[in-house]
Amino acid sequence: MVKLSLLSISLTVIGLLPYSANGAMRQYTATADNSQWQVVTTTRLQCQLNHEVPYYGEAIFSATASKNKDVLFNLDMVVRPDNYSIAGLKAVPPPWRAGLPARDLANMKLLRKFDGELGNHTAWEMLTELEKGYQPTFYYQDWQNSADKIAVGLSSINFKQAYWAFLQCRDALLPYSFEDISFTVMNYQPNTSKLTKSSQQRLDKIAEYLKYDTSIAAISIASYTDSYGGRWNNLELSKKRALAIKEYMVSLGIDENKVETEGFGEKRHVATNDNILGRNKNRRLVIQIEKM
Repeated sequence: MVKLSLLSISLTVIGLLPYSANGAMRQYTATADNSQWQVVTTTRLQCQLNHEVPYYGEAIFSATASKNKDVLFNLDMVVRPDNYSIAGLKAVPPPWRAGLPARDLANMKLLRKFDGELGNHTAWEMLTELEKGYQPTFYYQDWQNSADKIAVGLSSINFKQAYWAFLQCRDALLPYSFEDISFTVMNYQPNTSKLTKSSQQRLDKIAEYLKYDTSIAAISIASYTDSYGGRWNNLELSKKRALAIKEYMVSLGIDENKVETEGFGEKRHVATNDNILGRNKNRRLVIQIEKM
């Protein structure tokens, strides 16, 4: 009975070993001498916090202009996966706190020929663990050598100052994205070329966005009127309104060759002209923006 118990214990211990005796845990983590964190993008459209993992790749936290300003994580691998697998993510205590246990954070899907990606919730957990001095570390089976496992750690050394700069950059991001302004319908006040208050606010948002995005490929401006005032007058009025918006965008630095305008006058009504509400809808300006 004693021999059997010892044998059972031995088999149990062997079963708990993370890899075979012939295998190895290949570890990639920056040292105290080469651990660097850098904010590389600081516009009101995007913020990016980078950390090089020597001889492996780069860890990237990013946030873009939007209502929620979510933070995403990307593990940029020099050698991308050859098959599909899962990497476990743990918050590992630093060497000077080695007595503390590691904490499971999440699993990351490894997709063939793609970098690893994680969403907002896990990205924030990683950042807060780094702030506490822990090292978020990924563990997975090597797809090139079945006997080995890989450990990829993010060093918390030199993290806090760059992290603070990243948080400030994120706070200054615009609270709307390109998708929010790429297609816009605006309306005019009655008997005037002035936009309604809400439409003017919308135009101001577009103007603010265009100051920072250098990848705009084309802008289309189409103007329409209601059926009051005469067909020819309305056609000319719609052309003038579209040109006025183009001139405004050109004044923001947009290449005039990228902006096309067209006035349709009374054509293509979207509502009846028999009442005020319908005419208000027909007096409209449609802006469509495309990126490269």
